[in-house]
Parts: sequence; C-alpha cells; structure tokens
Amino acid sequence: MNLICYQRRADHSENRWSGQQKPDWMLGDGLSFSKRLIEARKQMLSGVRSVASTQPNALQLHSLRPMRIIIEHDPESASNRAAEIISSLVQQRPSCVLGLATGSTPLGIYQKLIARHQNHKLDFANVTTFNLDEYVGLGPGDPQSYRFFMQENLFNHINIPPENTHVPDGRALDFDSYSIQYEKSIQEAGGIDLQVLGVGGDGHIAFNEPGSSLGSRTRLKTLTSETVKDNARFFDDIENVPRLAVTVGVGTILESRKCLLVAFGEHKARAISQAVEGPVTAQVTASALQLHPDVTVILDQAAACHLQRKAYYAEVEESHRLLEK
Repeated sequence: MNLICYQRRADHSENRWSGQQKPDWMLGDGLSFSKRLIEARKQMLSGVRSVASTQPNALQLHSLRPMRIIIEHDPESASNRAAEIISSLVQQRPSCVLGLATGSTPLGIYQKLIARHQNHKLDFANVTTFNLDEYVGLGPGDPQSYRFFMQENLFNHINIPPENTHVPDGRALDFDSYSIQYEKSIQEAGGIDLQVLGVGGDGHIAFNEPGSSLGSRTRLKTLTSETVKDNARFFDDIENVPRLAVTVGVGTILESRKCLLVAFGEHKARAISQAVEGPVTAQVTASALQLHPDVTVILDQAAACHLQRKAYYAEVEESHRLLEK
C-alpha cells in the first residue's frame, strides 16, 4: 500500500506544485493549514482502517504511528494515563494478551487497574499475561521473586484465572529448553497485544543488559553490577541480589503489537533521552523501540527533563487530541 506523506518542506512546496493541481488539503477553504492537514490525515487513517478491516493480512505492520511521547505532570497522572491505555484494550478486546513488568514503576499502574476492576468492573477473566523476567534461584513463594510481586500487587486482586498468568520460572532445570517453551507459549497465546515496559538506569528493557542482541530471544542473562546495585533496594543486603535472571529478549519484545514504556524520576532521564532521541544501539536496548511501529512512552516531568524536543512532543499530543475528537 502506498501512503502519501502529507508533510512537505515549506521552502520548496510552491515550486513543487508549480503547473500542477494541488491536493484538496492544500487549497484555501477558510480552514488553517494545520486543520486541513489534520483532516487529510483523518481521511488517510480512515482508508487504512478500512483496508485493515476488510483485508486483515494487507497490513503487515501493526500500526502506522511514530513513537508517541506523553509527558505528564507527575507519576500519579502518568500512571493513570498508562492504566487508561491498558483498560481500554481490555474493554475492547476481553481476551487480549498483556506483557507485564515488575519493579517500582508499574506499581501505580497496577493499583489503578485494581481500582478499575473493583469500582468499574473491569473484567480480566479472559485476559492472558506474560511477564518479562524472573530471578534465577527464587521460587514463587520467595517475597523477592517476581511471581510473588505479581500476585501481591495485581493478580490476587483481580479476577484473572491463575492458569492465564505466566511468569518465567527461576528454578527451571534446563533454561535453554524452558526458554524455548516460554517463547512457544507466547506464540500459542497469539502473541503479546500490549507490552508494558520500564527502563533501567542504563537504558535496558526487561533484563536485556547493555550489549544484548537486538534480535535476542528468551534466555538466561547475567546482570550487570549497575542493575544489581539498582535492585538492591528490594533486598536486605546487596549480596542477596541474584546475579542471573531468565528474561525475554529484545526481539521477543519487538514482536509485541504495541509497546508501552513508562518511566518516572530524574534518575531515568538520561536513559529515556538515549532511548528516545539517541541512536539505535545494543548498548541502550530500549533504543530498539525506535524500530517498533507502535510505541507509546509515558513520562513524568522529571524523567523527561533531558529530552531535547519536549515542545515538539507537546505539539504532537495536541494534534492527537484533535484527531481523536
């Protein structure tokens, strides 16, 4: 499918159309240029949706959107925005497959999802979940395990069937075989519809530490000293932090239909700047999300403080609001 690029360089747009009839969206009709541009994009997206609905295999990409950067005032409002996106998917597609993350960042999101379940009857009965990673050596009953985290902070408080929740097994006897099976389970579930992600201080996603292949799959991974130090706050002593984890790969994450990256605090600002505005590199595995066709990044002001194009992202958000009206 050929899609028209509607944005023309202003310095030569008139010469480009010299002697030719301009498209309707460029003609003066009392609307501002920006409003006409928005209307044209609406028509384009309408045509794309029409083709997608009648020819499901016609569009190989999951979306035609660039990375969307949403900057909220604080973690509370940012968590609420992320919860809205997840809730909307669950309502629209009750049997969706969610990829979930652990750590301090998604806690507020999970609290809001629980509240929506309890107060607004958000139904998780047919939802399937897959978590990103788990520490090697920790069983599901260990308070520091990610299975325990998920049970305590989400699963025990919503109506999701236990058999629909999947967290990597940190005590698998054969991690190579187990990793292959975990990937297979994701595929058999239909793939991840929405992958929730946090980001490490060095720009890693899941436990894909700097230097991880951007095509990597689920596997055993040695944690860097920086990650061990960052996660020591969850343990009584840094010596108790596991040095190995089983994690889905960057390639696994990129196969998700949509990715939702969330980050709060100035200590994440450098990693966010590198991931969003820096080059795509295995040294900052979150930067691989630039290659994904449908990514939303939700930040608080502190996490966004090193971004160079904050004003532009705000303009894009205003355009989104106009398009969604």
